[in-house]
Amino acid sequence: MPNVNDIFQLDGKIALVTGGASGIGLATAKRLAQFGVKVMLLDINQELGEKAAGEINESGGFAQFFMCNVVSQADCQRVAESVEQAFGRIDILFNNAGVIRRKTVVELAEDEWDLVIDVSLKGAYNLSKFVIPVMAKNGGGSIINTGSGWGIKGGDKAAAYCAAKAGIVNLTRAMAIDHGPENIRVNCVSPGDTDTPLLREEARQLNKEEGAFLVSSAQGRPLERLGTPKDIANAVLFFASDLSTWVTGSVLVVDGGGLA
Repeated sequence: MPNVNDIFQLDGKIALVTGGASGIGLATAKRLAQFGVKVMLLDINQELGEKAAGEINESGGFAQFFMCNVVSQADCQRVAESVEQAFGRIDILFNNAGVIRRKTVVELAEDEWDLVIDVSLKGAYNLSKFVIPVMAKNGGGSIINTGSGWGIKGGDKAAAYCAAKAGIVNLTRAMAIDHGPENIRVNCVSPGDTDTPLLREEARQLNKEEGAFLVSSAQGRPLERLGTPKDIANAVLFFASDLSTWVTGSVLVVDGGGLA
């Protein structure tokens, strides 16, 4: 009987993880590293990013931190070229970086709208633009984008976030069509409310008491709890692995049944 590492077949692969310094990005980087992936953590927070890479290396994995603002095409090109030069390949890209502003279109300032759209949607485009040619040269790869339940249905006071995540969902499908012939699979993980710094930031933006906000975010879900970053990381692991070799253009909702 094969062991679990043989089933996932990830040893020695190279992954880029955006928003890798905390939350879902960090949990995913740690999970991938457990299966032998060399993980490149991309983030704008150097202190947290270097700390995260250190934690992975100390636990026996392999991680490097790259300062990268995904809104900057120059930053994304620099990182993709640096990783290709160092390792010769990129096998996995997790486009996960995102921000939220809990406001209606009337309340949003233009720069707030631009920030949310740029980090989540333009960021995925920027990095994919430079990673896809590297994957294609090496026989293919797997791209996983972070969507949201609010990319599938609307939510209150989150107009820019809903728009960005809906864009991610259909960008995923378009990229899957375009790059399938190069053996590049593109899929989307759409979390429900997950206990991350981003969710806690939402409480502050809405002037809600954090504990009560987290409790209310779990209510109404059949599984009756918030998601954890590890819950989402496990879904990303599936898409990154050979267990999903005939899966592309799909959107996997991981939300405890919230959209059921």
